[in-house]
Amino acid sequence: MEARIYQPAKNAMQSGRGKQDVWLLEYLATETKKADPLMGWSGSGDTNTQIKLKFSSCEAAEARANSLGLEYSVKQPKKRIVVGKSYSDNFRNDRVR
Repeated sequence: MEARIYQPAKNAMQSGRGKQDVWLLEYLATETKKADPLMGWSGSGDTNTQIKLKFSSCEAAEARANSLGLEYSVKQPKKRIVVGKSYSDNFRNDRVR
């Protein structure tokens, strides 16, 4: 069984960077989803895809995956580049338009 370890991106409704130190371990799908003939809802018999385990560090998630005997891949988050500027920069006239 395969798993993926990653740090989720922040919600589009969030402006701050708090509570971003969570790492998730989630199982990859082993079955394809198919439409239910009666209701038309999509689903599969693979219930492991519903499980998301939260960890405080990548190393803790890797240790858990190793203890469960899972093959896993780690996706490192992209680093955010913060450009400092002041409020007065919004009103500068030396910019080229």
